[in-house]
Amino acid sequence: MVPHYGQYMDIADSVIDLIGRTPMVRLTRVTEGIACPVIAKVETTNPGGSVKDRPALAMINAAEKEGLLSPGSTIIEPTSGNTGVGLAIVAAQRGYECVFVMTDKVSPEKVDLLKAYGAEVIVCPVDVAPDDPRSYYSTAERLVNERPGAFRPNQYSNPVNPLSHYLTTGPEIWEQTKGTVTHFVAGAGTGGTLCGVGKYLKERNPNVQIIAADPEGSVYSGGDGRPYLVEGVGEDFWPETYDPSLIDRVISVSDAQSFYRTRQVSRQEGLLIGGSCGTAVDAAITVATELTKDDLVVVLLPDSGRGYLSKIFNDKWMMEYGFLIEEGPKIGDVLEYKENAFSNLVYVQPDDPVSKAIELLREYSLSRILVAQGALPLSAAEIKGTIDEEYLQTKSFEKNVLTMKCSEVMGPRMSFVGSGESVGSVLIKFEQENTLLVMDQGRPFSVVSASDVASYLENLEIKNG
Repeated sequence: MVPHYGQYMDIADSVIDLIGRTPMVRLTRVTEGIACPVIAKVETTNPGGSVKDRPALAMINAAEKEGLLSPGSTIIEPTSGNTGVGLAIVAAQRGYECVFVMTDKVSPEKVDLLKAYGAEVIVCPVDVAPDDPRSYYSTAERLVNERPGAFRPNQYSNPVNPLSHYLTTGPEIWEQTKGTVTHFVAGAGTGGTLCGVGKYLKERNPNVQIIAADPEGSVYSGGDGRPYLVEGVGEDFWPETYDPSLIDRVISVSDAQSFYRTRQVSRQEGLLIGGSCGTAVDAAITVATELTKDDLVVVLLPDSGRGYLSKIFNDKWMMEYGFLIEEGPKIGDVLEYKENAFSNLVYVQPDDPVSKAIELLREYSLSRILVAQGALPLSAAEIKGTIDEEYLQTKSFEKNVLTMKCSEVMGPRMSFVGSGESVGSVLIKFEQENTLLVMDQGRPFSVVSASDVASYLENLEIKNG
């Protein structure tokens, strides 16, 4: 007979038993000079490294009770990564297969992590509407219909998602702060954490304020859901698990500010956190600056920074997307020198006819034109490719080329260069391409050519005599 160690030792019977009961710590260095204490609920200590372990366990438990899961069943879910990890951990203990559908925005570490748990991962484009058959929501639904016995937890509409936080996260925060919490801040994703915790805290004290931290562009803060770079937070539709009546305030946070806070907390507090944590911390600091020492702000840190080492914590990636600035003459300086550099980007939509691309190439005396989906301001994910004037000349003999869609003749998209990159560091890029797309604060900003840089350097040399 196998002994039940948990009866008399501080040993868990399963990794599942380690979910929840996460610690809290005061943020001191990033809140220096702010009277109101800001306390972080550190969900990175869950076995899967994120807050999503809680609803993952609860949703599987509920499905088993309802007879929706049986030995050999397959769990299918669209996820930015963290929910998938939580589901994969529980599935490993219970003997289920997993298929996770992700967008191409997520970091490669997250894809590899899910595969490490034995899951199948399918990657879909991020810049399509939720009801588009290519979206990760639609793809997940199709897979569920195609696979007999498949179960989709559907964290976006499953009431067990917020209920898991009402039963665990909320009570923990209340007990750990001895009921002194006055403001709770968390990222707005599915709404499960915000609304589950918010419901519990408001039942204990109706005066507790619930604040949603939201990426710029997400629907919660009035956007249309167009792609932003921060992962695992914000939405392009309204999930059923989000109850706006529980939310007292929504604070919009830019990608740049989210990433700045992420790196700041990691380096100054010794907490390696993810990008959505940076979003939440920035909103919490905004709130705390308006309060006094008699208030208490609790901010939930949903996940670890280990899933973002190739992006937020990678200086090269941050530089190319225009979040960091190098010393010396910069690409941004070239644009200031370049006439009309700050005018709107010239581009065609994928469904526009080739004739429109030719018209704009001639009107603006361009050799290449961008192909992008959407209206200004564009996001990085909405840049689809380029149309090259020389290439079009080789296609000119083909019948009906002028009426073909731009997407049918476009080539690869331009390489990115950050507005803060030094001119010297990007010269090698011009050996491969004559024009580069300039990114500023994570968004496409302008196009710079080798001749633009040459003219700037020549003018700089003349000025310096």
